Amino acid sequence: MSDMKGPAVFLAQFLGDTAPFDTLDHLAEWAAGLGYVGVQIPCDPRLIDLEQAAASKGYCDDLRGRLAGFGVEPTELSTHLQGQLVAVHPAYGSLFDGFAPAALHGKPAERQAWAVEQVTLAAKASANLGLSAHATFSGALAWPYVYPWPQRPAGLVEEAFAELARRWTPILDAFEAAGVDCAFEIHPGEDLHDGATWERFLAAVDHHSRARILFDPSHFVLQQLDYVDFIDRYHDRISCFHVKDAEFNPSGRTGVYGGYESWIDRAGRFRSPGDGQVEFGAIFSKLAQYGYDGWAVVEWECALKRAEDGAREGAPFIRDHMVRVTDHAFDDFAASGADRGAIRKLLGLPVQGTSE
Repeated sequence: MSDMKGPAVFLAQFLGDTAPFDTLDHLAEWAAGLGYVGVQIPCDPRLIDLEQAAASKGYCDDLRGRLAGFGVEPTELSTHLQGQLVAVHPAYGSLFDGFAPAALHGKPAERQAWAVEQVTLAAKASANLGLSAHATFSGALAWPYVYPWPQRPAGLVEEAFAELARRWTPILDAFEAAGVDCAFEIHPGEDLHDGATWERFLAAVDHHSRARILFDPSHFVLQQLDYVDFIDRYHDRISCFHVKDAEFNPSGRTGVYGGYESWIDRAGRFRSPGDGQVEFGAIFSKLAQYGYDGWAVVEWECALKRAEDGAREGAPFIRDHMVRVTDHAFDDFAASGADRGAIRKLLGLPVQGTSE
């Protein structure tokens, strides 16, 4: 078994217009000062030139060198926003325009083509950076029908996933060519939002070897899904891990759906690591049991705590939970050293070459 890597931090929630959150170098220096050794980088032009990263190993070597100068390394690139645009239901079209360049607003076909190109470029850029996995979203065509009235017509879900697979299979092929896993964050709002939808998608892409999972337990707390059992079921497909906490406190007023309340007033809400209900001890132990050797990455989202405080607490939180996998059994000290002959005697079996 192997040890996971970390602590690392996802930069998306911290990126801003003022230092130390305005450039990749400033963010790397800031993260290193908090004890992080890795940064997950969103494919935002303020942080990385994706086209150049996909075309130039030299550009990527320079980027890695700059980060190394601050004592950190890239863990994964992220195309959460671009991946979302690979599949958009028309009901959300205008809302998701903000994820694309202004010239593509109101042009869903052109916006989708741009998104596919972006994620494909990210596969090549990840390879040039020497990364083994990439983080993204699947997008959603069926999500408006997740709890429908009137009922869904027969075949709607099957058609939605067939189309989702048609759009993603060429992208997954590009990741295969690059030698990089494409890890979908299992997330409400995406068509891949639980184990059942993941299985449906995996079957639709013919169990593509590069179709992988970004595991984030916070989204399972809000769905009341068993996130530890999820690891047991799908551990062989988990390539990325977001350390994000959540809590679910239902009442007679609100529950899973949140009643259209703000985050602070919902029964389910995100919290900084250690402030919610996620049993991270069990999660880190399960991932260690199955030999997860990817990164543990803080994704800060909290309805209450200031972002800078959550970031400061995140690095030691991960470090304290990471399991250094043992290289020998705990009871080896009592090993008898019996050879095969002695073992057969212990079992009451004849030893070869004797008449016993």
